[in-house]
Amino acid sequence: MKQLIIGAVAMALGAAPALAGDIGVAISHTDSFLAVMVEGMKSEAAKTNQPLQIEFAEADVNKQLSQIQNFIAAKVDAIIVNVVESSVSPTITKMAADAGIPLVYVNNTPDDLNTLGPKAAFIGSAELEAGTIETKEICRILKDEGKTKDAGILIIQGILAQHSAVMRTKAIHDVIGTPDCSFMKVIDEQTANWDPVKAQDLMSNWITAGYKPAAVIANNDEMALGAINSMKAAGWDMKDVVVGGIDATQEAMHYMQNGDLDVSVFQDAIGQGAGSVDAAIKLAKGEKVASPVWIPFELVNPANVDKYLSKN
Repeated sequence: MKQLIIGAVAMALGAAPALAGDIGVAISHTDSFLAVMVEGMKSEAAKTNQPLQIEFAEADVNKQLSQIQNFIAAKVDAIIVNVVESSVSPTITKMAADAGIPLVYVNNTPDDLNTLGPKAAFIGSAELEAGTIETKEICRILKDEGKTKDAGILIIQGILAQHSAVMRTKAIHDVIGTPDCSFMKVIDEQTANWDPVKAQDLMSNWITAGYKPAAVIANNDEMALGAINSMKAAGWDMKDVVVGGIDATQEAMHYMQNGDLDVSVFQDAIGQGAGSVDAAIKLAKGEKVASPVWIPFELVNPANVDKYLSKN
C-alpha cells in the first residue's frame, strides 16, 4: 500500500466541497491531545460547512462499536474512527465495508492497516518513532549529567490494547537495548491508561515502595505530568529526575518552561484531525486517497519549547 510522509496533511490531501450528509466521528476517549485533534476536525469541516457528528467512547470498546452501528443506521456519508482498541479495527472495517460507507482511522493505528481496502484509510504518526525520539533524548540527557551507571528507569504505559502504547513502550526497550543506552535499567513498568490521575497514583505507589529513578518515561504527556505532580508532592527536586512524555500539549509545554518536564515529542493533533476530515470527504465522493498518511514526530526540549507553545 502506498505510503506518504507529509508535514501538512490538509494541504497534501487538498480541499473538497461539502457533502450533503454527515460524517460520523467516533473518538476513543477524552484528553487534551484528542481535544485539540477534534478541534482540528471541526475547523477543517467548517471551511466547507461539512456537518460532523462527534461521539466519545470513554475508552469503552462496546460503546464505540454501538456508536459506529448508530452512524451506519443513520446512513452517514463517511465515518472517522479514533479506535479504542487496535485489535477491534477489523470488526469496524468490516462493519463499514458491509454498509458501503467510507472509513478513516485517525491517530490510533488499526491492526488491519495493510488490508483496509480502497474505501478506507489511516492518518496518523509512526508510534515507534515517538518512543524512539523520547528515549534517545532521555539517554542523551542522562549521559550529559554523568548518570551512566545502572540508571534506573520507570515506564508509564498508556492503554495496553492500543497500538500507540505498545509501540511507544517497545521503542523504549529497543533504545535501552542499544550499546549507547544500555546503562539504563528498567525498574518497573505499569499502565496508567493515558490518565494523569492514575499516573500520579502509580508514581506515589512507586515512591512509597522506595524507588528512586534516574528517569521516568511516560507514553504521553498527561501521564508524565501526573508523575511530576506526585514527585513534587513528595518533596523531590525535579532536577534530580529526567522526565519524558509525548504529544507536546500546552500544559506540558508550561511544565517544561518551569523546568519540571525535560522531554516531549510533538504530534500534530491539528494536522491529523484536519487530514482525517479531508480524507473522509474525498472517499465519500468516490475519490482515492493515499493511505497510510504518516505525519512525522518532532523532538521538543527546553531549547525549542517556545516554538511549540501554541501548536497543541
